[in-house]
Amino acid sequence: MWSQLRHAALSTGWKRPDWWNANAIPRTGAPGKRSILMWSVPLLIAAVGLFLWLTSGKTVETDNAYVKQDVTAISTQVNGPVAAVYVRENQHVNKGDILYRIDPAPFEAALHAAEAQVAAARLQTNQLEVQAAGTGADIRGESANLAIARRALDRQAALMKRGFTTRSDYDDALNEVTKAENELADARSRASIAASAITPGGNQPAIAAALAAVEKARLDLAHTVIRAPTSGIVAKSDRLLVGQSAITGIAMLSIVGDQQAWVEANFKEGDLAKMAVGQPAEIEFDAYPDLKLKGHVASIGSGTGSEFSVLPAQNANGNWVKVTQRVPVRVAFDEKPPREMIAGLSSTVEVRVDGKR
Repeated sequence: MWSQLRHAALSTGWKRPDWWNANAIPRTGAPGKRSILMWSVPLLIAAVGLFLWLTSGKTVETDNAYVKQDVTAISTQVNGPVAAVYVRENQHVNKGDILYRIDPAPFEAALHAAEAQVAAARLQTNQLEVQAAGTGADIRGESANLAIARRALDRQAALMKRGFTTRSDYDDALNEVTKAENELADARSRASIAASAITPGGNQPAIAAALAAVEKARLDLAHTVIRAPTSGIVAKSDRLLVGQSAITGIAMLSIVGDQQAWVEANFKEGDLAKMAVGQPAEIEFDAYPDLKLKGHVASIGSGTGSEFSVLPAQNANGNWVKVTQRVPVRVAFDEKPPREMIAGLSSTVEVRVDGKR
């Protein structure tokens, strides 16, 4: 083929230029240097290939990673208007600091009402005790009346045998005995009812219920003062305004904890074959290009991200397309970061899976 091309070129009158002649190429160096230059490029390529081959499979890397911190949503346990606000957006607070207050007036009134219920319950208990003591006196009185009626009946019976009384008088004495027995039985019944209404030891149910109402009222009053459950940075405090209605279960603000931060790296499922807890990792941050931190794999997620989504994918259909899943891996810092860790910062995580640091 080359001879045919050469013949065609010569037939058209084409002449080789001077640089075509190998003898026309100037010799700039000794043959040894030219050999070194000729072999350096392939050797360099071979060295790079060998390095890549030796290092491949020893690390896994992902840029689908973000800084995470504990975020606590703060809501109220009682309903009411916000009376005072003591924090602002992005302010640092310590555990126990007051964040805001709910109007305490309704809860103070409820506490006074509960305390009044305690007083009423104790008064009722005193009345029951007095009543129970009175039934004891009634029993003694009715017992004495019964004894008198029985003695009168005995006298009428003796006189009846001797013929000194009438049958009518005897029947009246017998009726008095029956009447006294019934009144004694009634007195004993009232005493039993009064005794059952009083709990031994003074723990009356009415008093206990009233005291529980007082504790509930005091607890509700204490809940009008909302304190920080942990130290951190105040965030999402847009609705925290004086006069705004605070409703139970609706967050008024959030606190981003400053005690601990970590990185959640979402690795492809194929990267998990050699990954294990404790393996070393290196973390880089888009926000801090010059910062590289050492860390380690703290835990590996128990499910892929799609499994914990609000609407998990339903793969049992005719239009199924396989999608590589990602598993969240928690990477902890080996030391305290020198820069502030902001929740949600993008990062890149490289995990060494060969067991070497």
